[in-house]
Amino acid sequence: MTDILRRKQDHIDLSLDSGSQIASTGRQFKDYHLPHRALPDVNFSEIDLSVTCLGKALRAPFFIASMTGGLESGAMINRHLAEAAQELGLAMGLGSQRITVEHPETLASFQVRDVAPNILLLANLGAVQLNMGYGVKECLQVIESVGADALYLHLNSLQEAVQAGGDTAFAGVTQRIADVAEALTYPVLVKECGNGIDGRSAAALKTTGVQGLEVSGHGGTSWGWIEAQRHPTARLQRLGQTFAQWGTPTPLALQQCRQAWSDGFMIASGGVRSGLDAAIAIALGADAVSIAQPLLKPALESTQAVIDELETWIMELKIAMFCCGVRTIEALKQVDVN
Repeated sequence: MTDILRRKQDHIDLSLDSGSQIASTGRQFKDYHLPHRALPDVNFSEIDLSVTCLGKALRAPFFIASMTGGLESGAMINRHLAEAAQELGLAMGLGSQRITVEHPETLASFQVRDVAPNILLLANLGAVQLNMGYGVKECLQVIESVGADALYLHLNSLQEAVQAGGDTAFAGVTQRIADVAEALTYPVLVKECGNGIDGRSAAALKTTGVQGLEVSGHGGTSWGWIEAQRHPTARLQRLGQTFAQWGTPTPLALQQCRQAWSDGFMIASGGVRSGLDAAIAIALGADAVSIAQPLLKPALESTQAVIDELETWIMELKIAMFCCGVRTIEALKQVDVN
């Protein structure tokens, strides 16, 4: 097993470890409250979760988040997730596809169009790779090789700093993102990996031509912790504890990004653990919500297990909207949160 394949297997295993789930010290979703309307003046059966994202209609504002690929288990996970997305009319992001550029034999583990021909599908590449020799060619390669509709460029500076041999040459990445966004005919989104996009960074990314952000704030899976566990010595494993609370909590990141970019497409992720959390995120400014760790264990089991979990989230979102007295996602965005 190559280093990159071993790392991907470690990421799956460690993401399922309860130690990887580190709550934020700032305000979490449980600290926010939506107003209960005793007279909701709306029929539950008429609540409409449908949205349009990047030109595609979704039956609910949920993205299955970027997770994995490259491994046999990754292929199974991706197919179960994609089949669930197809069944429920949701969007899906793929895991980092750098491995398919360096090891083309792993491509099949990311190819899901045969089981999910209609979903909004996003390819994924690390933004820092644009400073490591990657460019428009590689971006097009990862998009077109899986039949994706758009591209995620992910930011993971803390993860790379903690990771043994991580890529930390981030200077100039903003301009390189702009160059890619200008050259591609596909939409480009920028996402973080669990430490949050702050308002200043959102303002900078607004100028690059990308269409939106996935804030991926602090409060869920800690990739700093995960990478620290992979170190061979206890001394280096301390890094995960030192930076366990590093980052912008998801609700705060979402509000900062929305303030910096009022009309950008905004996805909330990072510690979102229920449909109620999703409702709060949308009321705080999100257009959609991305789910990762809660779907990983079901995805190792079956497509139906993923569907069952997602249907629970969908029902929780509908109940929250019903009790707030709103019928549409656009109306939920206007609800005051306290």
